[in-house]
Amino acid sequence: MTDSPVAREDPGVTRLLVSLQLSDSAFPSGFYTMSHGLEGFRQAELVGPDGVGDLLEDLLVASVGPGDATALARAHGAATAGDWEGVADIDRVLYASKLNGELRRASVRSGRQLADITAETFAGTPGGEEIARWARRVKSHDVPGCQPVVTAVCYAATGVPIAEAVASDLFAFASSFAGACLRLRLTDHRSTQVLLRRMQPVIATVVADALVRPLADIGGFAPMGDIMSAGHERAEARLFTS
Repeated sequence: MTDSPVAREDPGVTRLLVSLQLSDSAFPSGFYTMSHGLEGFRQAELVGPDGVGDLLEDLLVASVGPGDATALARAHGAATAGDWEGVADIDRVLYASKLNGELRRASVRSGRQLADITAETFAGTPGGEEIARWARRVKSHDVPGCQPVVTAVCYAATGVPIAEAVASDLFAFASSFAGACLRLRLTDHRSTQVLLRRMQPVIATVVADALVRPLADIGGFAPMGDIMSAGHERAEARLFTS
């Protein structure tokens, strides 16, 4: 009689599969509905096909890294330690650091969707109860439910190491941005893959910074991104929610 698949399960492979699932562009977290500010830049004619790579790099380094990635890293550490009030504090700090309504709503909408789906997806599996418990707090509005913090809880509960968790979420952001480039006709499928490859060393640097950045320093500085987002919020026609 052969061993069952469960008995032969490799923990490292299992964690990798969790990362692949949660960072997959097909995962219904709401990222598909977001352009992460790109549509605002496009509407203002401030970015063209030659500039999308520079814009994405700027957003990763100056905005997403100091903000979302840092919150994810700190929340992952708190969740791993069982400090759930610490996780809640990080969620509230991240929410407060987002300067305009569109970005706050996008993060919370995606986070609540992620919490709801992962509570069902991981039910009855290792880490499932921790994810479900956090999802209940998000649903009850006890915490804002920002997407990076929900993601941190999911990764910590399933044993995905902190660096891999941050890298996976940053790649999911880059992939979502690249998808928006396609839909806005700023790139093609081949160029999109070149763009994602170009971002990999950038993501590695952003991960390293996020791992050591303290909670007090959460929050990016991307004023043009905030301005474009504020304008996009009032645009008469929009393809994306952000």
